[in-house]
Amino acid sequence: MHRLVCLGLSHRTAPVELRERIGALGPGAERCPAVLEHATLQTCYRVELYARLTSGVEDARDELVDALSSAHGVSRELLLDHLYVHAGEDVARHLCRVAAGLDSLVLGETEILGQVRDAFDSAREAGTAGPGIELIFRTAITAGRRARAETAIGANPATASSMALALAEGALGDLRDRNLLVVGAGRIGLQTLKAAGGRGITRIAIANRTPERAAEVAERFGASAHGLDALAAKLAAADVVVTATASEVPVISAELVAAATADRSERPLVVVDLAVPADVEREAGDVPGVRHFDVDDLRAGLDDAMTSRIAEVPKVEALVEAEIDDFGRRYRELEVEPLLSELRRQAESIRAREVERALGDLEGVDPDVAERIEHLSRTLVKRLLHDPTVRARERAGAGDADEVADAVRDLFGISSPNDR
Repeated sequence: MHRLVCLGLSHRTAPVELRERIGALGPGAERCPAVLEHATLQTCYRVELYARLTSGVEDARDELVDALSSAHGVSRELLLDHLYVHAGEDVARHLCRVAAGLDSLVLGETEILGQVRDAFDSAREAGTAGPGIELIFRTAITAGRRARAETAIGANPATASSMALALAEGALGDLRDRNLLVVGAGRIGLQTLKAAGGRGITRIAIANRTPERAAEVAERFGASAHGLDALAAKLAAADVVVTATASEVPVISAELVAAATADRSERPLVVVDLAVPADVEREAGDVPGVRHFDVDDLRAGLDDAMTSRIAEVPKVEALVEAEIDDFGRRYRELEVEPLLSELRRQAESIRAREVERALGDLEGVDPDVAERIEHLSRTLVKRLLHDPTVRARERAGAGDADEVADAVRDLFGISSPNDR
């Protein structure tokens, strides 16, 4: 297990400029001979490389850091100043915590599990994920699923954007057939669009001061794009408005809201203002049929949501440790598998040689008899090796992988890879 390593940069250890400069860590890993298999996880807040290295891990790890430094044009010293490293079993433990939402900027976020799954799929498609990486990622995905199914770590909305839609849902009911208007295409606007997609909302309009930015974002989320000059028309069509611009003055006046709702009959309008300073004049909440929420209304809900999520952390940590126990056993079994494969190849080579010699001595053997001899010899080898290989895996899984490997090599005369 000592050959497993995770190298990463996150919002906790590196500025966004460095994370953006480095981007994905995969290209550097592909140039490093010390890497047997690898996968990369890249999100808005983290860039991580998971790798299984050749033997001689300290040298291999140094080689990998050098390769990453060269590939991304970043000095080794700068990289090491911001890089965090996990090794051995802690690699799987870290990824399990990531997938479960314990290491996120927002505790318990749901998006990260899908991003872990996408990273694994990308590695498999690229052919860089071998049995070790596959076991790490499958363990983490299982931990992430269990965390959400067996605990309430993600039960309550814990971002301003998700809370905004929860407030709208409380006022209007199911939002899937409602019209959503998002004003502002910055970070909170993007979070709102992602949260809307998770709720099945498809009728979405985006209004932004820069129409080009609105169009770029709208294309990603299947929405319509508009400039702020279209606010009056879009407000009139909307059922829910979530706004978060960087404006120093309100962009939505009470007068504009009143005009937009004048011909709506009984159809209510929910306006959630996530901006500081406010995007919406407070008097807009006095317009008949309008529910107006601001950041103060959200704060209490967010505090309650985070309190409930924090209370779930011990349950998730215990769940992660249970998965890590299972991972450790399966990984130790995996470590002896190449040796057991070599044992089977050696046995097959001896079997084939001896059968060929025997058939050569028995001139004119009927083909059916020869086939029976072949079948008998394969069956004997398979049955003779079955119990030893099963016990070798079990002993290795229990923590004796090195002792098992040494014993098998000594008993069957199989040389170590380092001896070849």
